[in-house]
Amino acid sequence: MQAISPLVNELQLGSRLNGAVESNRRGEFALLLSMLSADARDMAQFQTPEFKDVDLRSKFNLGDSQPLLNQLHSGLPVINNSSSFQNGGNSCFRLANAIHEEALVIRRKEALEMEDVLANCEINTRLRHQNITTEQPVKLHHFVDQLVMQRQMSELIAQA
Repeated sequence: MQAISPLVNELQLGSRLNGAVESNRRGEFALLLSMLSADARDMAQFQTPEFKDVDLRSKFNLGDSQPLLNQLHSGLPVINNSSSFQNGGNSCFRLANAIHEEALVIRRKEALEMEDVLANCEINTRLRHQNITTEQPVKLHHFVDQLVMQRQMSELIAQA
């Protein structure tokens, strides 16, 4: 069941919120609070005409909004905060993400459908599609050098 219009502030709940508090009905109180909007821009103090004309990002000295999509081939730097999570844990990652926000989706130049297909393929197929060669050039040794290496390996195995 969906509400016809979302609740914006406590004034719209009227006496139901007060009644739930007075009669100690925690379940109803929690339900009513969960129906409120979590977006701070929906709060009553931001619904006045003076706030509708003002850019709140500049007023509160906030940075740019989090990018929704970043593509690897675009040339723009891709922010990756995973190393801060590995080194410092969750709180370090959240701090790094607050300072330099990652894009919600990072992908290559392919369309979304092709990205889904490639994500379900094995790694060799993905690398072949990207034209990345993973094969190391074979270093050929002279036959005598191979015999010397085999003798050294057999001596190490015999000593162990």
